[in-house]
Amino acid sequence: MRITRRGWLGILLAGALGAAAGFGAPARAQAQDITVFAAASLKNALDDINAQWQADAKHKATISYAASSALAKQIEGGAPADVFISADLDWMDYLAERKLIEPETRSTLLGNRIVLVAPKDSTVQLTIAPNFELAKALGDGHLAMADIKAVPAGKYGQAALQKLGVWASVEGKVAQAENVRATLALVSRGEAPLGIVYQTDAAADTGVKIVGTFPADSHPPILYPIAVVASSSNPQAQAFVDYLKSAAAKPLFEKQGFTVVTQ
Repeated sequence: MRITRRGWLGILLAGALGAAAGFGAPARAQAQDITVFAAASLKNALDDINAQWQADAKHKATISYAASSALAKQIEGGAPADVFISADLDWMDYLAERKLIEPETRSTLLGNRIVLVAPKDSTVQLTIAPNFELAKALGDGHLAMADIKAVPAGKYGQAALQKLGVWASVEGKVAQAENVRATLALVSRGEAPLGIVYQTDAAADTGVKIVGTFPADSHPPILYPIAVVASSSNPQAQAFVDYLKSAAAKPLFEKQGFTVVTQ
């Protein structure tokens, strides 16, 4: 059954969408506030930019963070989002094919890298290269990854391990999480000895250290597209997109380790 826009708004404002993703959402939004659905890996950067935008433009965004796959499905189901930022092209394409975004507003905003992380006190040493000894380093432990079937970080990680010839040796040791921040938490808490996350996530958590960075040619380019959702009628939606692409936002993205593709 399709949920009405009003029904979705009630869910969102109750914080259910944010809670499902592991992040809280404000209980109320002002009339000119916008609702942004953003990949979980963007949280630190977007929280900082949202605070700056609120000071500069006197508006703010209510941002729900989750896996791009989950957010795209919520938009398809009628969730009242104004802007969508995906961690890969596939889920933006998914909405575009269903005419659920405004195509003229779409652009590629950011780039990122994936890295292998370990708890900060780990003694693991690995050089990421073809046939590297990942399975041996894991021992009896698990490799934390985001959902390899749907979540961009998990898909990128699986592609890299396959290209490097080690996927078959670790496939049975993978512990999948709902999004990249949940993956990061498994490693930070010491529940997994190694994990694959974005370099921006690793930089945001002092509980982990980077063991190695995956070669850029071992997986598809990691790109973050942005677009206004087709059902949005909020005049601030495009203004927020433009702000994210402006010189004002660039240093805040770069501070978190993102590569700014557009301005």
